[in-house]
Amino acid sequence: MTIERAIRIIAGTFIMLSVLLSSLYNGVVLSEPTWLWFTLFVGANLFQSGITQWCLMEKILQALGMKSGCSHC
Repeated sequence: MTIERAIRIIAGTFIMLSVLLSSLYNGVVLSEPTWLWFTLFVGANLFQSGITQWCLMEKILQALGMKSGCSHC
């Protein structure tokens, strides 16, 4: 698996998890959409990495030994 594919899987999982947790717990326990802040955080990081071409998750996965699928990297 490449870093780029792993980042898409991780981001998608985080978004789905935060929406699920928001729908399960925010209506019952809290009056504010607390878990949706996590969704916003993931989206903001995706946006930032698209503009700056720097991604913390990419650096973490590189440190763990995962290889990039980019042919010119």
